[in-house]
Amino acid sequence: MLEKRVIVCLDVRDGKTTKGVKFAGNVDIGDPVEMAAKYYEDGVDELVFYDITASAEGRGIMIDVVRRVAERIFIPFCVGGGIASVDDMRAVLLAGAEKVSVNSQAVRNPSIITDGAMRFGNQAIVLAMDALADPAMPSGYRVVINGGRVPTELDALEWACKAVDLGAGEIVVNSIDADGTRDGYELTVTRLLADGVGVPVVASGGAGVPQHLVDVFDHGHADAALVASMVHYGDFSIESIKKHVAASGIPVRRSL
Repeated sequence: MLEKRVIVCLDVRDGKTTKGVKFAGNVDIGDPVEMAAKYYEDGVDELVFYDITASAEGRGIMIDVVRRVAERIFIPFCVGGGIASVDDMRAVLLAGAEKVSVNSQAVRNPSIITDGAMRFGNQAIVLAMDALADPAMPSGYRVVINGGRVPTELDALEWACKAVDLGAGEIVVNSIDADGTRDGYELTVTRLLADGVGVPVVASGGAGVPQHLVDVFDHGHADAALVASMVHYGDFSIESIKKHVAASGIPVRRSL
């Protein structure tokens, strides 16, 4: 079994890291560059930065933050939010990121996935998906865009499979129902995608204690797991999370 990855997610709004519950009630909790440096020193495997209001506000990406993060950390990191073109992708990658994440823009313009994969390689293109439980959809989950604000007619599993066919090298599935609740990942949708696509699937939304990562690796078949609240508020360290996962018999990269 390949080693599982622990990834810290930093939602950024107006240059500050912010956190909410189910995409609402966000409060600012710190400087993303300083937080990134701390998590790097603590031994996190990767970082993800989402500009959570860029798409809804119709503005560009946070290149200055990307550059400053790249000067401080030496692990892979991914950037999403407001990426609307191959030129945007190039700017983010040149600023120091290893991956770019597309979500709402990919729904509106799926060819951005193919164009990005052809230019920069599949490994650099991540599809992020916000999924909402909905029994009306074939898989039981509906894709929602614009930071959880706008429901689409896309089925989560069908969209994930199409995105991989278009060139996405990784899928991040975020459960809107679980987001920020700290009650655990949504295992059903994670496993559905992990078993249904041929690329790594990253679980997102709901982590509250280290056992939740064990559950999503074991029962959700995730290749990696995003954490946010449980580390942002100091309840757990990267080291303590990894120790718990390793003690459960799941291979994980050890902290520095």
